[in-house]
Amino acid sequence: MKAIVTVIGKDKPGIIAKVSTALAENQVNIEDISQTLMQENFTMLMLCDLSSSKLPLEKLQAQLVEMGKEIGVSIHVQHEDIFNAMHKI
Repeated sequence: MKAIVTVIGKDKPGIIAKVSTALAENQVNIEDISQTLMQENFTMLMLCDLSSSKLPLEKLQAQLVEMGKEIGVSIHVQHEDIFNAMHKI
C-alpha cells in the first residue's frame, strides 16, 4: 500500500531527519519526496510504500501526528487513493 505524507510548518533544522527516521524505523520506504520553503514556511510531500511496515496505517498516522506536535509541524498521512481523489481537477 502507498500513502502520501504531508508536513507543513515553520522551518527549523531537523524536520526532514525526524520524519524520515520515524518512517525508516517502521520499515516505510520513501519513494518520492518534494520539499520547499515558502518564506519561513516549510512544506514537504512524500510518496511512501508501506507494504513492508508491520504498523497499520492508522497507528502510523497517530505516531506521526504526535511527533509533529512535538516538533511544531502538522503531519498528515493519507492512503494514496484518497489523496489522489481529493486532488483531482
